[in-house]
Amino acid sequence: MNAGAAPPVRVLLVDDQTLVRAGFRALLDSEPGIEVVGEAVDGDQAVAQAVATVPDVVLMDVRMPRVDGLAATARITGDARLSRTRVVVLTTFELDEYVFGALRAGASGFLLKDIEPVALIEAVRLVHDGQALLAPQVTRRLIEAYVATGPAPPVPAPPPDAARLADLTPREREVLGLVGRGMSNHEIAEHLVLSPLTAKTHVSRLFLKLGARDRAQLVVTAYETGVVSA
Repeated sequence: MNAGAAPPVRVLLVDDQTLVRAGFRALLDSEPGIEVVGEAVDGDQAVAQAVATVPDVVLMDVRMPRVDGLAATARITGDARLSRTRVVVLTTFELDEYVFGALRAGASGFLLKDIEPVALIEAVRLVHDGQALLAPQVTRRLIEAYVATGPAPPVPAPPPDAARLADLTPREREVLGLVGRGMSNHEIAEHLVLSPLTAKTHVSRLFLKLGARDRAQLVVTAYETGVVSA
């Protein structure tokens, strides 16, 4: 690595299918600025590898033997040693019943396994940079469809924390609702006639007050608390 160059984005691959891991590894390792630092075949291995390698991004399969991706995601995002690690759920189906549970467990978003190579590379860089992994509208459609038609998630969600919502100002509640509807910071600024910086500040305060890791978590909170209804 050249002096002064940014360190590579460190990625952990978690999937019980050897060919899937091999394909992702070949793609990501060939990309400058991205390094695959480990692989795992189930949730237990994923947690162990995450603690050992402290990756920036974990690409996490959902359905695996022994410990699934949902449980592993919750363990990784709940580990203080991995506070900078972001988990991206990989799924075969856009409305996989486990995806919503994974978002609740702290995942930063989800990708379909048939994603185009260029889009996968972009997604890894985006989530590492702390940006929205996917267009907010994609996450919104997932949650709307799940809330309307999906079965109960494998792990019951805790009841909405009314006290935390009570700490929000009326403007922050309004901004939370717009995030939940899939608006970007720029769109929020235009909708509320604010500067982009002011909109970004409101969203940042929501992260802090609601304990959200990223935008996907804000969308989940907006729906769970009834700020936005499907």
